[in-house]
Amino acid sequence: MTTTQQRASTTLTPAMQRDLVEMLYGNVFTGLLITFIAMSGLAFGFSEPGDPAEVLATKKTIWACMCVVLVLRFLDAIYWQLKQRGKEYDPRLASIRFSTGATITTIIWSSYSFLLFDYMSTIELACTMVILSAMAGGAATILAPSRLLVIIYCTGLLLPMSLFAILMGTANFALLGYLGIGFWLAMLSTSLKSNTFFRQAVTLKATNADLLSQMAQERSEIARINEELLASNNKLDNANATLEEEVLKRTDDIHRLSNRDPLTSLMNRSGFLRHLQNMLKKAQQLDNKLAVLFIDLDGFKQVNDSLGHQVGDRVLEEVSKRLTRFCEADHLARWGGDEFVLLLPYATENTAVAVAQAARSGITIPISLDENTINLDATIGIALYPQHSSDANELIQEADLTMYEQKRRARGSVGVFSEELYVSLREEQSLRDGLRYAIEKNQLTLHYQPILYAGEKRMWAVEALLRWSFDGINIPPDKFIPLAERTGLIHEIGTWVLHRACIDASQWHFPEPVAVSVNVSVIQLMDDGFIRGLDRVLDSTGLAPERLHLEITESVFAEDTAQVLKQVNAIKARGVQISIDDFGTGFSSLGQLHSLQFDHIKIDRAFVQKLEEGSDTIIRATLMIAREFDCRTVAEGIETAEDADRLRAMGVDCLQGYYYARPMPVRDLIDWYTTDN
Repeated sequence: MTTTQQRASTTLTPAMQRDLVEMLYGNVFTGLLITFIAMSGLAFGFSEPGDPAEVLATKKTIWACMCVVLVLRFLDAIYWQLKQRGKEYDPRLASIRFSTGATITTIIWSSYSFLLFDYMSTIELACTMVILSAMAGGAATILAPSRLLVIIYCTGLLLPMSLFAILMGTANFALLGYLGIGFWLAMLSTSLKSNTFFRQAVTLKATNADLLSQMAQERSEIARINEELLASNNKLDNANATLEEEVLKRTDDIHRLSNRDPLTSLMNRSGFLRHLQNMLKKAQQLDNKLAVLFIDLDGFKQVNDSLGHQVGDRVLEEVSKRLTRFCEADHLARWGGDEFVLLLPYATENTAVAVAQAARSGITIPISLDENTINLDATIGIALYPQHSSDANELIQEADLTMYEQKRRARGSVGVFSEELYVSLREEQSLRDGLRYAIEKNQLTLHYQPILYAGEKRMWAVEALLRWSFDGINIPPDKFIPLAERTGLIHEIGTWVLHRACIDASQWHFPEPVAVSVNVSVIQLMDDGFIRGLDRVLDSTGLAPERLHLEITESVFAEDTAQVLKQVNAIKARGVQISIDDFGTGFSSLGQLHSLQFDHIKIDRAFVQKLEEGSDTIIRATLMIAREFDCRTVAEGIETAEDADRLRAMGVDCLQGYYYARPMPVRDLIDWYTTDN
């Protein structure tokens, strides 16, 4: 799209609007004169002594009204010419005044047609149509800068008279009416084209003004550059005696600026890439091996946040000095931020891993700065030539990907790129892309697993479990839920799950109220917008708040405790119940539990499975804690009648597991309840 087209497709600027207003006022005097002559000709040219008095009076009244309006418009045009033309002003007021005058003129013309049509002869009607058509034809061009105004004007002049002629006149009148409508449509088409032309003209004018301004700026810039060049030439002339030394110094400066990091004096990205490409060429010629290490500091962000960027810069300088001990000169680069890339010629995989471990050990030595002791670690990814790639960019990218994956799995460790890692990352990328559109493509569904009272076979609640079918393959929740959390999609998906579960729960009808239990990610819970989303779900579905249980894991205690308490208190204030999921597997303390309002504790399946090994210590301790906090207990993962009986005897309140029912779609849940009860 060209610059002109881009401007035409956007809202007109005030300057462009002023240009259009100037076009309207530019032809106003001619238009007023023609209007006066046309109205006078119609009002008095066909008047005869035998005409009824009321007809003559009507014509004179309409003519007088038109004269008043034309005088006011004439004065407005004079005012605009004297006060506003060529000045910076708000064009909207001038446009409103002009449009108001033209619209009133149109109304007067329409009134002439409406009030006098019944008294017109065929000749007078034909002449009137001709004059109105001529007026409309002129307006199609004169008023074209305003699309709405020209439509109103042409319509007011031609359409009423034409419709009267078709609907109320003779055959001759009807023919004139059809001709008038045809001319009206032609004028509308012409006016729209003219309007487009005028808009493009003012847009082109604005574009030309921009170009002229840009040219002026460029000329000014060229003049400034010329002045600087002249000053530089003068300096060179003054330093002519030591020219060779100056040239060498400048060459060194340029090389340093283009290839060195200003903070650490290490190679920068561009310099290291060129160096690596040269080393790869030599390695190919000599059939040697080569390793690239991508190093990312762990804990550096906290240094910047707590001690400031000045201390952070000094830490980077110290780290760069330590890393230079493990490589030759110019084989180390600062890639950006707290990332470094290290080159090891002749290195095998074992050599590269050994150097990486040594470099990491060097980084972990505490750094003392301004009475502060700073502890860092590093995660390192390794890519090898020729095993992994022979391209410099690809080697660095593979080492970077390896570092990223290693950081995700185990921060402060060393990893080597592999084809399996590449395939895994590609698969994750595919899943990530698919997950973005899973809701839109209706790939997400909810299955429900009943939770029964332990003492009697009655359903207490059901847990909503998310399922994802991607390209016909069922992706396990433990695979796509963490992916959704890492990519930030968990907010949208979590909202969908909560809304869908509440809709289903509000629609099933069991003899007793059955609650629905929904898992909430820590990331969701910590979001400030979670409570607003919960309110919207409850309002839109009509589900009673006490029939909704939100399951959160103990990992919430690793987050901002104040924010956790604030969110949980807000949830409880709405009557929604809280369950602590996977109890005993996290790191919560009794003090943290005491400060948190919750209603249920869910015993993790891992402890239930240990019943077969004769270990029930954790479960008994959990039951004791639950009694102290006066909350209900739910045991997950019940797979045998023996497990159910033993847990029931221990005092567990509710049971859930494959022994009773597997997770199922909502239709199957209703069938299961009907059949099993």
